[in-house]
Amino acid sequence: MKKHPVSQWLPNGLLLLCAASAMTGCTASEEDWTLVWSDEFETDGLPDSQKWTYDVGGHGWGNKELQYYTEAEAKNARVEDGILIIEAHKENHEGSDYTSARLVTRETQSWTYGRFEIRARLPEGRGTWPAIWMLPVDWNLGSGKWPDVGELDIMEHVGYEVGTVHASAHSKAYQWQAGTQKTATVSVPDATEAFHTYSLEWDETEVKAFVDGELFFTFQNEGKGWESWPYQRDYYLLLNVAVGGLWGAAKGIDEDRFPQRMEVDYVRVYQKQ
Repeated sequence: MKKHPVSQWLPNGLLLLCAASAMTGCTASEEDWTLVWSDEFETDGLPDSQKWTYDVGGHGWGNKELQYYTEAEAKNARVEDGILIIEAHKENHEGSDYTSARLVTRETQSWTYGRFEIRARLPEGRGTWPAIWMLPVDWNLGSGKWPDVGELDIMEHVGYEVGTVHASAHSKAYQWQAGTQKTATVSVPDATEAFHTYSLEWDETEVKAFVDGELFFTFQNEGKGWESWPYQRDYYLLLNVAVGGLWGAAKGIDEDRFPQRMEVDYVRVYQKQ
């Protein structure tokens, strides 16, 4: 697959916006983004262990999910022809009915603020729940548990609602179990058929989410303390395909549709100088 070129200064979405508004004088220096970390998935085999490790287990992950996340199992996570494949299979494993993978950068790289850009094609079928998201390295706010510590969701998609992409921010004050999370959706009708670029911009004042450079979610720091804004700390990336769960299986699971995969063309992280 042909890659979109890496820009040292501007992420893909900003390149699009600048091209569309050249007469306004948008330049790299105005935004001052610099590529600080990336994975272009250029080597076939298991994901690069210098960049990714695994969350492992099948205990439901707080959402009554049905998959067992494996470690270094090529069937569930591998690189082929420049693409990272995270694939869920229907199979019995360690007491779970499905296997999948959850790749994380917790042990290798984390960031406070930046622009996070992931180009991906999503799985389909009722019961699938792919996510591209972020959690803090240190869980030392409030109770020391979720949601007090915070969560940033760059992309979530459930298989019973094909083409609706969600971005959200969770905290002690705003979280899904209370129905108060800060969130928005955007229609991406061919999300399971074509690659799209899912991006998050995050600084001390605001979180913004984009699809293909188009802004669809904003949440501003209200200045009410860590209870509503726990995002002033290092966060790491997670890529996974869950099966079932309180949200993913809300309308059942189409067991005959598996295996299902999320394909990732690249992951790029930019920060301002």
